[in-house]
Amino acid sequence: MYLLGYDIGTSSVKASLVDVKTGECVESAQFPDAEAPISAPQPGWAEQEPEMWWNELKEASKRLGDKIKQVCAIGISYQMHGLVCVDKDNKSIRPSIIWCDSRAIPYGNKAFEAIGKDKCLGHLLNSPGNFTAAKLAWVKDNEPENFKKIKKIMLPGDYIAMKLSGGIINTTISGLSEGMFWDFKENKVSEDIMKVFGFSNDIISDIVPTFAIQSKVCAEVAKEIGIPEGTPISYRGGDQPNNALSLNVMKPGEIAATGGTSGVVYGVLGDVNYDKLSRVNTFAHVNHNQPDTRLGVLLCINGTGIQNAWMRRTVAPEGISYPEMNELAESVPVGSEGLSIIPFGNGAERVLQNVDTGASIHGINFNIHKKAHMIRAAHEGIAFSFAYGIEIMKKMGMDIKTIKAGHANMFLNSTFRKTLASTTGVSIELYETDGAAGAARGAGIGAGIYKDSDEAFSTLKHIATEKPEADQEPYLKAYKLWTSRLETILK
Repeated sequence: MYLLGYDIGTSSVKASLVDVKTGECVESAQFPDAEAPISAPQPGWAEQEPEMWWNELKEASKRLGDKIKQVCAIGISYQMHGLVCVDKDNKSIRPSIIWCDSRAIPYGNKAFEAIGKDKCLGHLLNSPGNFTAAKLAWVKDNEPENFKKIKKIMLPGDYIAMKLSGGIINTTISGLSEGMFWDFKENKVSEDIMKVFGFSNDIISDIVPTFAIQSKVCAEVAKEIGIPEGTPISYRGGDQPNNALSLNVMKPGEIAATGGTSGVVYGVLGDVNYDKLSRVNTFAHVNHNQPDTRLGVLLCINGTGIQNAWMRRTVAPEGISYPEMNELAESVPVGSEGLSIIPFGNGAERVLQNVDTGASIHGINFNIHKKAHMIRAAHEGIAFSFAYGIEIMKKMGMDIKTIKAGHANMFLNSTFRKTLASTTGVSIELYETDGAAGAARGAGIGAGIYKDSDEAFSTLKHIATEKPEADQEPYLKAYKLWTSRLETILK
C-alpha cells in the first residue's frame, strides 16, 4: 500500500508515492516538464487558473502508473496565500490571485491602520499585508459582480481537495491563519478582519483538523485518475509549513530552511508571539492545536539562489558549473578578505521592513579581489542574510537547537553551509526529502496509519550534518562587518 502526496506548486504539480511499511518514496512524477505559465495582466499582478492546477495534477497522477491503484491516503501541499473564489456550482469565478501578486498591499495597509497596530499584531500576529484577505478585499472593490457570485473562498490546497472529493469544501486553521483570517487570541475567525473588509462569515469554508480524514475521493475522480474510490484525503498544508513537516520540524526551537530562488527560514515557536516590526510572518503550524501552541515563524529572503544564479551568469568564468563555482569559493579565506555582498537584489525585503535596498558590493580592492572572492562573498552574504533573520527569531523567544534542510539547492554548497552553521552556532542537518513525499507521510498521520510524526518520519534519510567550525571567530568577524554595512544602507 502507498501514501500519495501532491505538491501544488507555482511552476508544476508534483506527485509522490511513499511505501507505507518502508517509508521509501517509490515513485515521483511532475507535470508540466516546463514551468507552468503565470498571467500578469498588469505590472505587479500574478494569476493562475485553478483548473490548470487540477489538469496538471491529473497528468502527474497518470505518470505514476498502476501503483496509484494501491493508494490508501492522500496528502496535499500547496502554494500559500493564493485566493480561489467559487460560485454556487463550485466553479472558479476568476483566476486565482497567487502568492507573488502585490496588488492588494494598499488594502492590507488600510486594514492595519483601521484595526490598529497593537490589536492587529496581538490577534493576527501579522499585519494583513498582501495576504489572502487583502486579495479578497481587492476583488470586492474592483470586481463587485464577481464578488457577488462567491459562495466560498479557498486556498489552492482547499480547491484541489474539493476537486478530488467531488465538491466537499473545507479548510484548516493553519490555512486560515496564512490568509490573515484567524484570531489567535479569540481562537476563531477574526471578527476584525471580516468587519473591516465587509466580508460575510458565510464565505469561509468549514474548518477541519490538519491531520484527519477531511473528505474522500469521489467515484468520478477514481474512474478518471485511478485512485481507489473512498480513499481519504487526510492532510493538507501550505508549502512552507509542509516543508517543515517533510523534515519532521514539529517541536519548538526546530528550524526548517530552504535555499532555492528565494530563501526561507521557518521556525517552530511554542508560545503565541510576534515580531513588533512585522519582519517575519507568524502562522499556525500544521500541528497547532489548543492548548498546545505551535506557530510557524516564517522568514522569506528574496535574494538568495537568484543571486547565486546571477553570479554564475555574469561573474564566474563562462561555462562553469555550480559545483565548480563552490570549489572556487572555497579557495578564498573566510570573510573574502574584507569583501561583502548585500544580496537583497530581488525586490523589497520584509525582513528589512519592506525596504528595497538592492544588492550591493562593499570593500572591493582592485589589487586583491578576484572572481573567486566575489563568488565567496555572494555565498557568505546569503548565509548572513539567513543569520540576520534567525536573530529576529531568537529575540521572539525561540530557542534554536537545530536547522534542518533538504539536501538541495544552496544547501549543496559547503561554503554556504559552513558560514551559516558557524555564524549562528547551530548545526545543520541535511535530509533526502521533498514536499510531495512529506505530504504523503502527513496523510499517513491523518489517516491513523502512523501514530505521530516521529513514527511517520522514522525512515527519513539523513545525509549529513554540518557543525559549526571549532574556530567561529573569522565567521563572526565577517558577519559583524556585513551587518555594519547593511545598517549603513538602512540609515
